[in-house]
Amino acid sequence: MADVDNKALFEFLVRMGDNTLILGHRVSEWCGHSPILEEDIALANTALDLLGQTKMWLDYAGKVQGEGKSADDLAFLRDAWDLRNVLLVELPNGDFGQTLMRQFLFDAYHSIILGHLLKSSDDEVRAIAQKASKEVAYHLERSADTVVGLGDGTPESHRRMQAALDYLWPYVGEMFETDDIDRAMASAGVAPEPSGLRADYDALVGRVLADATLTIPEGKFAHKGGRNGYMHTEHLGHLLCEMQWLQRAYPGCEW
Repeated sequence: MADVDNKALFEFLVRMGDNTLILGHRVSEWCGHSPILEEDIALANTALDLLGQTKMWLDYAGKVQGEGKSADDLAFLRDAWDLRNVLLVELPNGDFGQTLMRQFLFDAYHSIILGHLLKSSDDEVRAIAQKASKEVAYHLERSADTVVGLGDGTPESHRRMQAALDYLWPYVGEMFETDDIDRAMASAGVAPEPSGLRADYDALVGRVLADATLTIPEGKFAHKGGRNGYMHTEHLGHLLCEMQWLQRAYPGCEW
């Protein structure tokens, strides 16, 4: 493996971990509120998978940072402006259709980048990708099937899924922005440049949305923000208050 800047590697790792941390928490909000029991269990399991992946990414990030911080420290003791997740994953759940559309749009990206990370020059990144990719393959299959079922379902379900796609699509572009951190990771063989993943993503998403009889909104517009540490939505602060309350109220508690 080529020489790696530890600061850049740390940034890459928290980006990966923050995406799964925030999406996992969002998905967990459906626990006890899903349309049917089967979906309640499925979404809870998805959330658990994402949080398990978070622990792997943030544990490694803490190790690379070298300040003795655990995954819990990085998850619960940073403020909103320090998180590096893309904006898509922090958006409110909306209705069930919007939640599954958000999941699908992220799952498609997640499956593609993990596929590349299976060839990472970093042994630990590669090991995390090997475990996570098996879970994400299932997530993608499930979310894609649900998007097709609802999109090509009743007039009402089709309308809601198209509305969800129209709302969420402007946030997709951020996942493929490339900066100096990404270029450093690509140069060291740790991870691909996000911009190079867009063609595969569009092909995968395009096939599923065509089967779902849904139309991708026109226009190349995108919201910039979370992964670079600015312009998070106003919803992230509320989410962190809920997610971090116990740790901040009782620092270092054990049970």
